[in-house]
Amino acid sequence: MDPQNVGILIVDDEYSVRDSLCSWFLADGYRVDTAADATEALDKLQKSPWDIVLLDIKMPGMDGIELQRRIKKIAPKTITIIITAFASVDTAIQALKDGAFDYICKPIDPDELSHLVRNAIDRMRLVDENIHLKERVEELSAADDIIGETPAMNSVRQMIVEVAKTDATVMIRGESGTGKELIARAIHLNSNRRYFPLVSINCGAYPEGLLESELFGHEKGAFTGAQYQRKGKLEIANKGTIFFDEIGDISPKMQMDLLRVLETKHFTRLGGNKEIGADFRVISATNRNLEEMVKEAAFREDLYYRLNVFMINLPPLRDRAADIPLIADYLLKKYSLSMNRKFEGFSRAAVDRMMQYSWPGNVRELRNVIERALVVAKGLRVEESDLSFPSAVDGVKSSLRPLDDVEREHIAAVLNQLAWNISRAAEVLAIDRATLYNKIKKYDLRK
Repeated sequence: MDPQNVGILIVDDEYSVRDSLCSWFLADGYRVDTAADATEALDKLQKSPWDIVLLDIKMPGMDGIELQRRIKKIAPKTITIIITAFASVDTAIQALKDGAFDYICKPIDPDELSHLVRNAIDRMRLVDENIHLKERVEELSAADDIIGETPAMNSVRQMIVEVAKTDATVMIRGESGTGKELIARAIHLNSNRRYFPLVSINCGAYPEGLLESELFGHEKGAFTGAQYQRKGKLEIANKGTIFFDEIGDISPKMQMDLLRVLETKHFTRLGGNKEIGADFRVISATNRNLEEMVKEAAFREDLYYRLNVFMINLPPLRDRAADIPLIADYLLKKYSLSMNRKFEGFSRAAVDRMMQYSWPGNVRELRNVIERALVVAKGLRVEESDLSFPSAVDGVKSSLRPLDDVEREHIAAVLNQLAWNISRAAEVLAIDRATLYNKIKKYDLRK
């Protein structure tokens, strides 16, 4: 780190100490200023940032220990080095406990102090590098899995960049398996809330009473089995982001409760009376037609508008077939590393087969198919014979039938083959149980 970019503030009531230290550090190329007491030091700290503060412990008025505490409140990243003529262990330990980087005794050895300052600068550099690397890793991890160069996906990426800079409420729409939670994570990790939690909750996976407890938390004894106080998802998401997946599946009562929370950002735990405040950003997702649900009075219109401030529509995989080879190559590299196996890629026939398939389970299904293919593949290339699709009816492009008909037939076939084992069927279809229940209801399927 260039000394010209490092600011040192010297705080001491002795003019001779201030003058000599100032001369030493100016000669070394640092930006330097001095203060004769704590009041002057605090004034200069509020007017401009200082990287390192050298401060004397014994000063008239506010002493160095108290000044250091004030500095940590107004400039927590500033490094403090204590100067004392009273080299008592108690004083030194107290200074270090309060966050001092180190201390030095009078009379001051210039070489020793220069060494301390260089160590402090090294620490500053490492902290800055660590923060930068953390931000970079998070940015890459957020963008890594968003694969695709089609206009639709480029548009999605641009919307993520635009909305992440704000605190706007986001609604992500798309079929099951298109990667809605991935988009939510990308928005969070590129926002100012990225150092706080991203809390996800699948609204369709909980019955109403349990969903209420999950969101709001509960007090001890709130219901049978509530042996301990428990924080809810909303409380855990404070300062961060909460992601409501399958928001269209919540009950009318839960819709009303959630609307109240989104408007006030206050709630109470089940069985409790204390109102709790939380600051969180809201991102929601659904594969359901909320507009139709609003018309049918199945979803509150006021909640719909509260959630639908900024909408991102994710295209199904069949509508961006040109991205399939890119996603497949990415997944091959990802899973081959975790399996410690080497693959050169896919055969032409395997790529053609993937391009022709309709992918009713979208990217989630593609991921499952490729992971299985890498398990069974014998050579360095994945062949068409290594690909196994759960669908017995996958020729949508050639069958010229409505997609709903094909999907209904396929789901019914899988359910019947598995004796209506819902968990196993959801796994084979590469969708979650809540989505499968919704589709069973949608297509009026019977055992």
